[in-house]
Amino acid sequence: QVQLVESGGGLVQAGGSLRLSCAASGRSFNSYTMGWFRQAPGKEREFVAALNNWSGGRTYYADSVKGRFTISRDNAKNTVYLQMNSLKPEDTAVYYCAAGRTNYYSTWGAYDYWGQGTQVTVSS
Repeated sequence: QVQLVESGGGLVQAGGSLRLSCAASGRSFNSYTMGWFRQAPGKEREFVAALNNWSGGRTYYADSVKGRFTISRDNAKNTVYLQMNSLKPEDTAVYYCAAGRTNYYSTWGAYDYWGQGTQVTVSS
């Protein structure tokens, strides 16, 4: 079992930055792919970024956030981060952290564990 708790969301102006954190508890954190997804009102949950360990910490990003967002993890702290820069109003959503033993990193159904979500609002 893995428990995930997100933090760091909030209200920011367009062009600003936020860093989301996802603290994980449970066993074998290092063996999981960690992903970030988001869901805006009236829209489906969409992939944002992912990172796994068995491919040397390879990272993956949605085209919409590539070059602006960075995913990283601190295995000693059992924490994964999402640094979000140059935020746009269209980034407004609830952001979810997820963990799973999967290579289908962009598929939300492939993840086993989810956090409760944290709201990110970007004003224009």
